[in-house]
Formats: sequence, C-alpha cells, structure tokens
Amino acid sequence: MKKFALSMAAILVFSVVAMAAPKESTFKGEIMDSACAKAGSHDGMMAKAGLKTAKDCSEACVKGGNKYVLYNKTSKKVYQLDDQTKPADFAGKSVKVKGTLDSASDTIHVSSIQ
Repeated sequence: MKKFALSMAAILVFSVVAMAAPKESTFKGEIMDSACAKAGSHDGMMAKAGLKTAKDCSEACVKGGNKYVLYNKTSKKVYQLDDQTKPADFAGKSVKVKGTLDSASDTIHVSSIQ
C-alpha cells in the first residue's frame, strides 16, 4: 500500500509539472527594432536617416542601442525576443517565430525563426 501511495504521488507531481510547463507557440510579425516597433513603422526613421529599406533601418537602430523585437502590425503587439542573434538575419522581414511566451514580460524565448 505504501508503494502504491508513493507511486500515485509521483504521478501527480509529474502531471502537475507537465501541465505547468510553457507550451511552444508560433508568433507572426516583422522583425524590427524596438524604437520603430513602438512607432508602428520604419517610415519616420527611414526619412530622417535617409535609409531605403526596413532591413537597413532595423540594423541601424540596433547598432544605435535598440533591440530586435517581433512586431505584429495587425494587433500592434510588440514581443521582446530573448535571442538577439537569430533575429539579425531576418531584420525587416515578415517571419514566424516559434518559442514560448513569458506573458509577464511579453518576451518570446525563441527556438526558431522562419
């Protein structure tokens, strides 16, 4: 009986942990810099700095101290990205980001970008 109770307790603990683990999701939007995402577009910065593409704008803003983010134009939602290396290859492009969302900080823990 004691072994049965311990087995049931172990199953319960593992079940709770499995349900509490964040699930990976897919998020759509554009990889852009945090300043332009806050403004909702690259237009102002591109005109001010004489830049021609969203990629050039994002790269310049990140070099200036901003971070790469995922911006969903439809919902006007900005997601922080925990990985700042992977997004660099996708600056200014519409993408699908797979990862887990920390909803308290709106940060996506990136597993892949397509």
